[in-house]
Amino acid sequence: MKDYRRAKKNVDVTVGESVRIIRELQELSQNDLAEITGIAQSTISAIENDRVKLGVERAKVLARALRCHPAVLVFPGWDTEVAA
Repeated sequence: MKDYRRAKKNVDVTVGESVRIIRELQELSQNDLAEITGIAQSTISAIENDRVKLGVERAKVLARALRCHPAVLVFPGWDTEVAA
């Protein structure tokens, strides 16, 4: 990790934005994600627009479908240096 260098620019994203960004990187529509997860498309839209809280169980389901760790969705702005 000695070659690790922090990005010069950081962008704060909400939980909903992190779900949307990762979904789009996977080239999935909200309907595709709804079909894979069993979560209604309207709920996915509400999560992405921060109208509905993600919650632990939904985070696990979405993380499996999006092939990422749930923490990526739940804590998008987590800074290990500040948290320690």
